[in-house]
Amino acid sequence: MSNDTSPGTSSVDSKSSDPSYGVPGHSHSDKDLLKLSLGAIGIVFGDIGTSPLYALKECFKGHHQLPVDDFHIYGLVSLIFWTMGLVVTVKYVMFIMKADNKGEGGSMSLLSLIIRGANPKLSRWLIVLGVFATALFYGDSMITPAMSVLSAVEGLTVIEPSFDSWVPPVSVVILIGLFCIQARGTESVGRLFGPIMLVYFATLAILGAFNIITRSPAILLALNPYYAIHFFVSDPLQGFWALGSVVLSVTGAEALYADMGHFGRQPISLGWYWVVFPALTLNYLGQCALLSADHEAIANPFYFLAPDFLRVPLIILATFAAVIASQAVITGAFSVTQQAIQLGYIPRLRVNHTSASTVGQIYIPSVNWVLMFMVMVLIAMFKNSTNLANAYGIAVTGTMFITSCMMGVLVHRVWHWKAWQSIPLVSFFLLIDGAFFLSNVTKIPEGGWFPLLVGFVVFTMLMTWSRGRHLMAERMRQVAMPIQLFIRSAAASAVRIPGTAIFLTPEDDGVPHALLHNLKHNKILHERVILLTVKIEDVPYVDPHYRASMSSLEDGFYRLIVRYGFMEEPDVPLALNKIEQSGPMLRMDDTSFFISRQTLIPSTHTSMAIWREKLFAWMLRNSESATEFFKLPSNRVVELGSQIELVGSNGK
Repeated sequence: MSNDTSPGTSSVDSKSSDPSYGVPGHSHSDKDLLKLSLGAIGIVFGDIGTSPLYALKECFKGHHQLPVDDFHIYGLVSLIFWTMGLVVTVKYVMFIMKADNKGEGGSMSLLSLIIRGANPKLSRWLIVLGVFATALFYGDSMITPAMSVLSAVEGLTVIEPSFDSWVPPVSVVILIGLFCIQARGTESVGRLFGPIMLVYFATLAILGAFNIITRSPAILLALNPYYAIHFFVSDPLQGFWALGSVVLSVTGAEALYADMGHFGRQPISLGWYWVVFPALTLNYLGQCALLSADHEAIANPFYFLAPDFLRVPLIILATFAAVIASQAVITGAFSVTQQAIQLGYIPRLRVNHTSASTVGQIYIPSVNWVLMFMVMVLIAMFKNSTNLANAYGIAVTGTMFITSCMMGVLVHRVWHWKAWQSIPLVSFFLLIDGAFFLSNVTKIPEGGWFPLLVGFVVFTMLMTWSRGRHLMAERMRQVAMPIQLFIRSAAASAVRIPGTAIFLTPEDDGVPHALLHNLKHNKILHERVILLTVKIEDVPYVDPHYRASMSSLEDGFYRLIVRYGFMEEPDVPLALNKIEQSGPMLRMDDTSFFISRQTLIPSTHTSMAIWREKLFAWMLRNSESATEFFKLPSNRVVELGSQIELVGSNGK
């Protein structure tokens, strides 16, 4: 992976066979399995669970409107059912979720899994794809809260059409409240997510089944793929355009893979097969049964499923479900950001932990407020779910297409499938995802540009940071003095004082700039000098027994390497407390930490374009202090500045 050369931090490649790497297992008792499945229903399936609020309506009233007749009703519900079956069940549950990186999933985990051992040229392209998929996720995490909450609150217009003007402000109030409580954490509220979503999915199933039985039992025939195929054969152009709205039924499918590390593959699969998939299928069939009997219900087929006296409770329940779906994608953005920071694609940001018992519950203020601002912008720009639906599909389908591309590398290089096995399967999914993506390309002028714009901006920032840190590390290696030469020349002549000095350095060779500056200006060396490098491995977790390794150099100098996985939080003092007694005795009251903070000097011969160099310099200035990031005791830290000029031989 790319180097994160923040003071004291680097990222390195690792081998999955190395015994130093471990991950919490997912072996569960039946009781634990049910509890985890309930939790997965509350967190993982929030986004895809709220799709019935708008997916079918957008198929008929969206960007390419279709007539509400039995031919299109049967064709579309058959298409939705088989899309969920092929994309979610077959692609994600049966195949992609098997590709766990020490138990973790998601684009970053998949990327770090498949580039091990890949040739450098292929690795570069895989990194570009993986980072762009991550960038698209940020666009999705902005649209999902706006889309879900708007769709839920639009139920008010079913009760009273004049409430239409109230939908945006009510949605804004709900979402502002949601973003404002993020700093408190979701541990206590999160316990309610599973039961609420279980009630929600049960309601979807009951309303759907009731309308199937009372309106049109014949709609069950639409489960036959003949109707989806017949729809395409009879009108290929309309069928192709319809895919742009049909894909809304599987928004959130990527969450099954991304959240696998929190719940495990088995609980997520159980929740999908036994609760979510049946409930969604019944609800979509129920909506189509309703439309078959009453074409006017297309105004909002989800809410018209319920009798008049149940619509207000349904609006309240759907709003809760929309808030939960929004919460899931917000916390997902926090988790993805933390992974990207650890892997060296985003500068250090302030990360607050909101739970003493649950490691994965974090809050990143800067990400939270940027998301909230952009969600407010989306609601102000698009005003209703129909307009916003034009922007929704492009990020989802782009991510799914990239995942299929990476899946091709996975089955060939990691699982070592033969060509006759891998090519037909991967080609099939690329064909499906490619068709969905291309059908959404037609929406770019009407709103699809937004997630693409967000994706390209975020992608540029991520790649600029990674490239800039690589060039900075390259420059620091060029000017670094060999450590053995430094020890021989400095140890004998410098005045040694009692205590321990720990110098954070991104490289595990050479002399840190902070050490050189300290000797130059203060003319002294501590009795014990430890050169500390924190390495972020390309696995989610590192076995605590292999956390730290120390080697003695000579004359009181030591080299210390502390390892973390990209899902872990670096805590240097805690790691130091657990060092074996074979190393130098460490006491915090006589230990000082020395870190170097680099300032970028403008260069006329850098290998980055000047605008990217300025962007990188801005990101460098605004990154979080290494003191707080590594949890160093602030009263024991000495920060020394250094100036550096970027160099490099290729790439803009």
